[in-house]
Amino acid sequence: MSDSPYLVERMQGFGTTIFAEMSALAVATGSINLGQGFPDEDGPPEVLEAAITAVRDGHNQYPPGIGIPELRHAITAHQAAWYDLDYDADTEVLVTAGATEAIAAALLALCEPGSDVVTFEPYYDSYAACIAMAGARRRVVQLRTPDFSFDPEALERTITPRTRVLLLNSPHNPTGKVFTVEELELVARLCVEHDLFAVTDEVYEHLVFEGRHVPLATMPGMRDRTVTISSGGKTFSCTGWKVGWLCAAPELVDAIRTVKQFLTYVNGGPFQYGVAVGLRLPASTFRRLAAALQEKRDRLSAGLAAAGLTVLPSAGTYFVGADIRSLSETDGLAFCRSLPERCGVVAVPSVAFYDDKEAGSPLVRFACCKRFEVIDDAAARLRGMRR
Repeated sequence: MSDSPYLVERMQGFGTTIFAEMSALAVATGSINLGQGFPDEDGPPEVLEAAITAVRDGHNQYPPGIGIPELRHAITAHQAAWYDLDYDADTEVLVTAGATEAIAAALLALCEPGSDVVTFEPYYDSYAACIAMAGARRRVVQLRTPDFSFDPEALERTITPRTRVLLLNSPHNPTGKVFTVEELELVARLCVEHDLFAVTDEVYEHLVFEGRHVPLATMPGMRDRTVTISSGGKTFSCTGWKVGWLCAAPELVDAIRTVKQFLTYVNGGPFQYGVAVGLRLPASTFRRLAAALQEKRDRLSAGLAAAGLTVLPSAGTYFVGADIRSLSETDGLAFCRSLPERCGVVAVPSVAFYDDKEAGSPLVRFACCKRFEVIDDAAARLRGMRR
């Protein structure tokens, strides 16, 4: 999509998202969509029924600006039970229109024009757009294949006197990386030494297969300088509800709420009741959801390998990455655009998430959050793709 002559300069280059392009391609060609990360099965019935009940009980008007009390208290109970993080439901929690709005509002609130925001590449595409909307500059540290490690010295060199925010995503989309405690300790130390705010995207916190999710806010010195963001959409397979939240110190919440109220104002009133119920489900439910997704990851990974792709490690999230150089191909964008014709499957080219286009070019992301029969059908089609 070409840039609009009316679009402000800082947003030039942000045309139709790669997800929209590939999903439209899936519809147009009747292909299996393993591109966009949304499940094709509903989540826990208790969550769905709570939202339905809320609609029937008349909770269909504006909810409170900071979110309904039931959800805010469920969020604080969740943070305490899972991570021993203590937040006040009235002053340190803000419900948002998904994690995407929380990230946008945080960056708009905390960054001045000309500020630097440090993040890791590949990065979820909205990060770049939100940084640009804030008038800030993106500075990236690369997660290097095949294990998605990063150079600690490169991270330290990337921080400048203009750096205001470090934006961290773990479990990480699109790679599936789960940052280790040692990596988080390094990030925390640099944030404290350079007096940075951390904004953390933790939407896949309960969908971890290897290792464990550790919030950055639990690291020494980080509780009051971290904006911890999550949502119910990924965990409970209700991505269309767009119910997210952030937890932070009162002063940070006040700053972000000032911006957020002029974005969506509020959203998802009855869905907030559903997510509140979901967050109070027993730990065994969360483990079951992660185990079911892990089985799908393994099934898809085996199918990709059988089709000749080099499968990259994924310790969590909805996604499995692959390197197409094992198929004697190097252009992931061209590969993904041709894949529907070649075998009737849609994936997403990882180059869309990189500043370093050469590093991202041979990588492709597949979504594993689909029914087994869909995964098996896609795997069979990929094995038969025309070379």
